[in-house]
Amino acid sequence: MNTIEEIKGQELPSHLAIIMDGNGRWAKQKGKLRVFGHENGIKTVRRTVESCVKIGIEYLTLYTFSTENWNRPKLEVEMLMRLLVSSLKKELKTFLQNNVKLNTIGDVNALPVKVRKELQEVMAKTEGNTGMTLTLALSYGSREEIKNAVQQIAVKVKNNIISPENIDETIINTHLYTQNLPDVDLLIRTSGEQRISNFLLWQIAYAELYFIDVFWPDFTEEHLVEALKNYQNRERRFGKTSEQLN
Repeated sequence: MNTIEEIKGQELPSHLAIIMDGNGRWAKQKGKLRVFGHENGIKTVRRTVESCVKIGIEYLTLYTFSTENWNRPKLEVEMLMRLLVSSLKKELKTFLQNNVKLNTIGDVNALPVKVRKELQEVMAKTEGNTGMTLTLALSYGSREEIKNAVQQIAVKVKNNIISPENIDETIINTHLYTQNLPDVDLLIRTSGEQRISNFLLWQIAYAELYFIDVFWPDFTEEHLVEALKNYQNRERRFGKTSEQLN
């Protein structure tokens, strides 16, 4: 059994990102509607947030709703938006008790007014929290994010605010949704799928990837600890050799 004590005192990822995949398939296996899977997925979010706080993760980013998810059946999208509003209201207490600051990335203006209002209220009420930063990627697509950054930089070059030869990683970072977040150290994807699905493409350039064959509603603290143990056993070279690191 994997316990938090096993990973304490060793290097932890500063920024953990998770693709929470498999809610619908989990429900289908049980002969239930997809909404049943999403409802149980929210319970897993709460458990995971609390576990990350106990472990000492500084930044947790969850792929909550992608730009591509707008193409799902209208009723499912509407249900997901209602769930998002209700869960934000319910989880405010959890955020305050655990000193969690809520953040969001993505095209927030594309979200329904009720969702934006609830997001703004919860972010305002947790703004002073100094523990873990929880970021929800909502109406998020990495290619769209990068495209927007390129357009913003191009306008500044055109207006002589930025010189083309001065464009570097720092300039690009400051024009991304994640400008206030560090690069991702570890990316976990549940459900057994092994792809990135347009999530944080720039920010995971040197992230460790961990794929687990467990649907999101079944993801437990034990699974999280196992992923972190795996991370701790990897050698992160960032282009260098093992000898250089030693």
